[in-house]
Amino acid sequence: MMSRWIALAACCALLGGCYHAPDVPKERLPRFVEPANAAPRVALVLGSGGPRGFAHIGVLKALEESGIRCDLIVGSSVGSMVGALYASGMGAPEMEKLAYGLNVLELMEWRTLGGGVASGAAVENFINARVHGTPIEGLKIGFVAAATRLRDRKLVLFNRGDTGLAVRASGASPGQFEPVRIGDELYVDADEASPVPIRAARGLGAKVVIAVDVSAYLADTPASAPREWVMKDERRARQIAAEAPLADIMVHPNLGYYAGHTEDYRRRVIALAEKATLEKLPAIQAALARAAIARPQNASTARMPAGEASR
Repeated sequence: MMSRWIALAACCALLGGCYHAPDVPKERLPRFVEPANAAPRVALVLGSGGPRGFAHIGVLKALEESGIRCDLIVGSSVGSMVGALYASGMGAPEMEKLAYGLNVLELMEWRTLGGGVASGAAVENFINARVHGTPIEGLKIGFVAAATRLRDRKLVLFNRGDTGLAVRASGASPGQFEPVRIGDELYVDADEASPVPIRAARGLGAKVVIAVDVSAYLADTPASAPREWVMKDERRARQIAAEAPLADIMVHPNLGYYAGHTEDYRRRVIALAEKATLEKLPAIQAALARAAIARPQNASTARMPAGEASR
């Protein structure tokens, strides 16, 4: 899930308490268009997890420092936020600095004080400001935001259109955010349909898929955990396990059960994820080597549908 801290930080930092996103022209609405270019060699899949998503920055640090570049980033919920920023050209050190600079005292969306849910417009504005209004197709690295279509709970992919609106839809966690309307459809958090959308990346033709799961380990669940949390964790674990065999590498750092918002928490999970990724480097490099041997330079790759296209 994309946690409330994201929207609220964006709201205060960029909008001074006002969070009305501008209307998006029809031609800029997020949608899926079958890629015409060569299939991606390396896809990085960033999973859902709310504040646990700070850990994705540690993964990016390790990969970047090791000289491993991806051609495609597929994000679910908070993973789509981190992925969009990285795809725009923001390096891991800059993202880390941004993460540490977030002020928890600013994490307030005024409409929620009376028990309402967040609009999510602050997420849209925050992302679009950081990517300088660049649509998904103009980002420096291929990017796909996943979301759940509300009427049938199907996973939908967005690889064209307004970056901020796509990310907003990807993280519209039920109960925390309003569903997001795009065209004639409503969308909610991608976590509902696919917490770590590995199948989507594979369907887009990726030769090597590096997937990142920042969810809690079920074995770490305390006896005092609310039943609602336990059920959600179990559902998420089943969904991830169903797709995990499609990944070449799965990075699943143990971040502990409870998430947090403090700078100490951010530093800890970033460091844990960086360490877990570095431990996977030999396996990642082996997978890259196999892909280089298996795929001739002039080979064409058939595409499989990666998900329902937004119309």
